[in-house]
Amino acid sequence: MMKSLFTCALSATCLLAGAHGAMALKPNAGRAELQSLNGAYESPAPEAWYGGYGTRSFHFHDGAWSLVFTHALDPEMKMQTFRFRTEGPYRIEEASTTVPGAFEALFFEDVKYVTLLTADPAVVEAFGMAGCGLKTGVEVDISATGCAAWKPVSVCREDHDLLALSTDGLHFGVRPEDNDMCTAERRPTALLPAVVKQ
Repeated sequence: MMKSLFTCALSATCLLAGAHGAMALKPNAGRAELQSLNGAYESPAPEAWYGGYGTRSFHFHDGAWSLVFTHALDPEMKMQTFRFRTEGPYRIEEASTTVPGAFEALFFEDVKYVTLLTADPAVVEAFGMAGCGLKTGVEVDISATGCAAWKPVSVCREDHDLLALSTDGLHFGVRPEDNDMCTAERRPTALLPAVVKQ
């Protein structure tokens, strides 16, 4: 239960919205535009993630990026379970050969943090976080140790992703079932729904 729930949480199979459907990628959005992103891009509404719901909040500034992901069991985001935060530089690479209009992107995670937002031991156990030394409401730096499916920075600092702009916003790639995008061959081959510029 513990492994399957958290693995599902990090996979495309738990995204009810999916990565599909018509999206008009900007034909002139090239490497330079994606490399010079500035500002915040956020989920327009809670999305189906982690066997529940979640919101993604990305910030870009001068070649750096950050992500705050908040998970909850309900679509109103009142029964929150955890928050994950990471940041570092990023680099836009070649145009994708599998997703026209998208670019290969390399996101460096210099730090990784988790905040436990529930005191329910069954939920903590189900997400594989029981052994992470977390305390409810306290952000913990897991950069050196990892936690659940998040590997230590020393083991996995690079996230090999896709990035594209559309009329809806900014699209990242659909993560694999095991959440492992530490090497280029694990790069996604489809795009998630957009996060919207704020």
